[in-house]
Amino acid sequence: MGQDHPRRKHQAGLTHIPMNDSSRPHFRDLVASERPLVLPGAHDALSALLIKQAGFKAYFIGGFPLVGVRYGLPDIGLAGLGEISAGIRDIMAVSDLPVLVDIDNGYGDVKNVVHSVHTYERMGAQALFFEDQISPKRCGHIAGKALLASEQMETRIRAAAENRLDRNTFIIARTDAREVYGLDEALRRGERYAKAGADGIFIEAPESLEEMQTVGRELAGITLMANMLEGGRTPILKPAQLEALGFRIAIYGISLLMRITRVMQDSLQDLKSGELKLVGSGVGFEEYKQIVGFSRWAELEDRYEPGGAGGRSG
Repeated sequence: MGQDHPRRKHQAGLTHIPMNDSSRPHFRDLVASERPLVLPGAHDALSALLIKQAGFKAYFIGGFPLVGVRYGLPDIGLAGLGEISAGIRDIMAVSDLPVLVDIDNGYGDVKNVVHSVHTYERMGAQALFFEDQISPKRCGHIAGKALLASEQMETRIRAAAENRLDRNTFIIARTDAREVYGLDEALRRGERYAKAGADGIFIEAPESLEEMQTVGRELAGITLMANMLEGGRTPILKPAQLEALGFRIAIYGISLLMRITRVMQDSLQDLKSGELKLVGSGVGFEEYKQIVGFSRWAELEDRYEPGGAGGRSG
C-alpha cells in the first residue's frame, strides 16, 4: 500500500494520442463559434492524422470517399452499415478531433436510423447527418435518386433527435430534393426538417451561386451546411464566401481524395515508364515516421524493453 504501481510510475511521461479529450470543444460549440466551421474530409486513418496535424478543429467522414478507398466501390448503396462503420471506426481511432459522420439514409426504416445514430454515438461521433433518399441511395451529385415523402423523413428526424444517446449530438438533415423536384421543394423540406428537430440543414447540390444565395436567404436563422464537392454540381466557394451567404458549416469532403488519387496515378505512370522522375518528390522517410508517431512507439519500447530487437530504421 502507498507505493506506485510500476505502470503508473511512468505513465505521466508517456506521450500518447488522447482519445475523447473532454478539453476539446464539442462539435456543437464549434458550430456556434467558428465562421464557418471548415471540415476537410478524411478517407482513411492517415488523412485523419494529417488533418489534425494541419491544425483543423474538426473533420468529416463521408461515404463517397470511404467506400472508394476501402472497398474500391462507387457510392451507389453497395456498402451497408457494417462495412462502412468498420472503416469509420479505423479512421476515428487515430484522432480525437470532433467528427461529422455521413450515415447515408440510415440503412433502412426508422428503427435502422436510430440504430445507426446509436452505433456512431457509441464510437464517439459528435455529429452526423442522414438524407431523405430511398435505397439504394446515390452520391448527391449523381443522377437517379428517389426520395422519401417529406413526412417519412420528418418522422425519422424526430426519432433520431428524441432517441439520441447524448443530447449534444448534432443532427443534420440532408435533402436531395433539389435534383429530384427542384429548389423550391428542397427549401420547403429544409424548413420542415428543421421544425422536426434537426439541428442543421443540408440542401444538397444547389447548382449555382444564385441558388446558394437563395438557400441562405430563405432559410435564414437555420444552421446551414454547404458541401464543396470538387467536380460536382455546386460551385466551389471559399469558406469566407460561404459564411457571407449564411452557411455555418463547410465540408470539403473529397478534396484530399481527388488530389491523392491523381498523385498515385502520376507516380504509377512514372514507375511504369522507368523514368523515376518523381523519386524524392514525396515526404521524406523520416518525416513520414514522424507523421505516424514512430518516435512515440520507440520511446515506449525503449522504456519497457531496452535493447529490444525492434530496431529504429523502419
